[in-house]
Amino acid sequence: MPVIRSFRDLEVYRRCVRESKRVFVISKRFPKDERFSLTDQIRRSSRATSSMIAESWARRRYPAAFVSKLTESLGEAMETQAWLDHALECDYVTREEFTDLDDAWQEIGAMLNGMIDKVDTFCPTSGGR
Repeated sequence: MPVIRSFRDLEVYRRCVRESKRVFVISKRFPKDERFSLTDQIRRSSRATSSMIAESWARRRYPAAFVSKLTESLGEAMETQAWLDHALECDYVTREEFTDLDDAWQEIGAMLNGMIDKVDTFCPTSGGR
């Protein structure tokens, strides 16, 4: 496993950034009347996932704070999935787009859960590096 020196070295962070961009591109097609509701919300939650990973990285000295912020990131990833449900229900995305995006966000959630379960490998004061 390569040494992780920055939150930018985390695969989960890189995936969040990549998937947030996909959400942004797809949401450009949403109707104008969704601009201040669904469009803004799904963009915000998808982007918040990666920013909270960055925040959690800064809090690694305190395992409980690290886990708390990762849990918030997980919540944002799941919120993104909920907004995707609405986009599908309103026919703003195809079933194929929905499945592809939902699977990606589910995988991000699994990666975040893995980090939470292995807090000791990420937090230097809790017995890890």
